[in-house]
Amino acid sequence: MSAGRSGPERRALPCGPGRDGWDDDVPAHSEGHPHPAGDRLARSGGPAPSGTLLVIAKAPVPGRVKTRLTPAYSPAEAACLAEAALLDTLDVVLATPVRRRVLVLDGRPGDWLPSGIEVVPQCAGGLDARLAHAFGLCDGPTLLIGMDTPQVTAELLTSGLELGPTDASFGPADDGGFWALGLAEPDPALLRGVPMSVPRTGAVQRRRLTGAGLTVRDMPLLRDVDTADDARLVAAEAPHTRFAATFAALAGTGAR
Repeated sequence: MSAGRSGPERRALPCGPGRDGWDDDVPAHSEGHPHPAGDRLARSGGPAPSGTLLVIAKAPVPGRVKTRLTPAYSPAEAACLAEAALLDTLDVVLATPVRRRVLVLDGRPGDWLPSGIEVVPQCAGGLDARLAHAFGLCDGPTLLIGMDTPQVTAELLTSGLELGPTDASFGPADDGGFWALGLAEPDPALLRGVPMSVPRTGAVQRRRLTGAGLTVRDMPLLRDVDTADDARLVAAEAPHTRFAATFAALAGTGAR
């Protein structure tokens, strides 16, 4: 507590007192380290994993992330939920056998970043341009997801990368957007110009894929965490996640 601060004392936030999501000792671009799962595959003599997983995310900095969770949660509490969702997502990415795991980040990585994740900065521009740029960093089968679906599983990600030469995978979100997009051959042009963050985003993006002659394999519908009600429902759906534990801990602080 700061000296002279009045009012009732609040409990420490579940993501750690004083955590701001930033760490100047961690470079903005990091190659990461091999993940133990990949090491085990190599030692076993099994086939090397293929494919790339992209996670597009914001650094969990109060006031810059999950702003639609306020006023039900303070900016610091919203950042705690964002950090938990991002860590759950990265855990699943690390548990999925792929050749490359890339966090495409708006902001700087902090001490929350696990090893085994390559970090690259997002480019400037709208979300369509940033997603297109992310795909442009890759070759071969690539699946892009966000940080808003902590209920995702390694099985879902693996299925999203099972692509034939002219296939795409598409994970619709319940708000009309999409939570996953997979391409057998990344083509940034398939995303540029798609209107983002509107109820028709998913429909427009899916039509863009079919219009390019791709066979679209639909993945399950998932709920993005955007609002306090979303947070409650996703925490109930995935009770063993960090996100659910953080949600429960914040309920104990009086957050609604």
